[in-house]
Formats: sequence, structure tokens, C-alpha cells
Amino acid sequence: MNVLLTGATGFVGRGMLARLCAEPGVRVRVAVRRMPDVLPDGVECTLIQGLSVFQCWDMALQGIDVVIHAAAQVRVLTERCVDPLAELRAVNVDASRHLARQAAAAGAKRFVYVSSIKANGEETELGRPYCAESPAFPKDPYGQSKLEAEQALFAVGEETGLEVVVVRSPLVYGPGVKANFASLMRALQQRLPLPFAAIDNRRSLVARDNLVDLLLLCARHPAAVGRMFLVSDGRDLSTAQLCRELSEALGVSPRLLPVPTRVLRMLGLIVGRGQQMQRLLGSLQVDISATCQLLDWKPPVQMRQAIQETAQWYREHRGE
Repeated sequence: MNVLLTGATGFVGRGMLARLCAEPGVRVRVAVRRMPDVLPDGVECTLIQGLSVFQCWDMALQGIDVVIHAAAQVRVLTERCVDPLAELRAVNVDASRHLARQAAAAGAKRFVYVSSIKANGEETELGRPYCAESPAFPKDPYGQSKLEAEQALFAVGEETGLEVVVVRSPLVYGPGVKANFASLMRALQQRLPLPFAAIDNRRSLVARDNLVDLLLLCARHPAAVGRMFLVSDGRDLSTAQLCRELSEALGVSPRLLPVPTRVLRMLGLIVGRGQQMQRLLGSLQVDISATCQLLDWKPPVQMRQAIQETAQWYREHRGE
């Protein structure tokens, strides 16, 4: 199997590249804007100008059987952008459709798209997770662009016969994680008091190793064609539980304060961090039973093990 991987220098892409290189019988080519300092042995590299409708993919797609499209634009500088959705559409929708059409024309058989649970929305009622049949109601420009990208890719599949598969992922963590997950580990490592003890929500997460395992399966499994799959570790945690498990893995005692959630919501609004606070307070659960049944899959890495590996990486690198 000859695979073209986009987004190979990103967090998910790096994990996907490592997994592909470990698979017997798989040859890997990456499409990147800048030559990486180090590439695994045997990996081909094609330079591209970027994700746009003007990019020519002929060299990158030559001889490719499967495209795993992990590259995306996640955010824009809203203070400098008049229309964030238009900017995100240009990359996540238009450029993805363009790549898929060129992949079909070049003879690729399958196109696996790394999407986001944000295509469904931002929050679920406690105990009522998103499932494969749940209607999609994205709440922000990024989620809207990912949903439109899925729709555009399935349309290309219908037009050309390209086997399109979509995987919607919640927050991804693992060794090398940055952003909010790394910030939380830093706060716990420094034993800062955090006002999360009273939060009784549930959120789904996915370890990077579990996500890339499913993506690889979707690149091969005949039942995956034309479908959208949800992925997670198969276990949901409250914000307080996540803090306690991370603290245990970091070797520290958490300092969690029982601040009422209504107070936290009010404080979030006052300081202009209402959306960020809601992610800590609200639930976002996904039901992966259809994924597991249809593909005969289960997450190969237990959440506790994945959290321990992530914390070990953080202890060794201090988030750098």
C-alpha cells in the first residue's frame, strides 16, 4: 500500500507517520511545505506550496493508493480577519476537495479524512453522547468548515468512485501534546489551585495512538468506504477526574477547589473566556459503538496507560 500523508509535521500527523513506517508493506510519502529536519528512513518527501485550489498534486500523488489527509487550518487571527469562516473554508473545504479530485484522477483508491467532533457541535447532554446518526450542528467556523469539507469529499467520492472515509475526533492527547492539555499538566505539576472539584461533567478524549490505529484501519477495511466514524478512548472523564488522573501520573497531589459551576461560568464571562470555561464545565461525549462493531475495532491503548505515557513525556520535557 502506497500512502500519501498530509499534515505529517503536526501532532496527529507525526503519530500517523510513525505508525505507517512501522507497518510492513506500507510505503509512505509526505507532502510538506518545508523539508523536515529529520524523516524516518524510507519516507519520500514532496514539497508543496500549501493547501489551496492552486496546488498541483501530480508529483505527490504519483503511484499513491491511499491519501490520509490530516492537514487542516484550525484557527485564524480573528482580529485581523473579516470573515474567519471564508478563510477556513478556503483551506479545509476548497483545498481538500481539490486534493480529492486530483487523487481520484491520479488513480488513488481511498481518501481518509481526519475531521473533528466539532462538526457535530460543542456540547452534549450528560449521558447522551453524539453517535454516528446524530445531526450535525457546528457552533463555530472551524466546526462548520470541517462539516462542509466532509460533505464536499463525499460528493467527490460519488462523482469519481474515490473511496472516502471520515473520522471525527474529539480532543487528541499523547506525548508531545501542546495547547490546553499541556497547560493543564503545567498547572498540575506546579500544584496551582484549580477550581474544578465540583465539576460533574463527562468528556471524551482520544489518545493519539488510538486515533492513528483507527485511521490505518480505515485505510484498509472494506466496510469503511463511504462512512463517517466517531473515535475516542471508550472511556469518559469529568474535568475533575482528568485532573486527578493526570496528577497521579505526574506524581503530584492535585489542589482542586469545589467552586460552584455557576460561579465559574460567571467568572468566565467576566474575563472574556466564556467558551474556554464552558469546555471545562460542559460535557462532550461520543459513542463509538458503531465504529467498534462495523470495523471490529477497539481502542488498543487504555486511557490510563495513555495518560501515564503523556505525563511521562511531560516530566521529561517539561512541555518544551
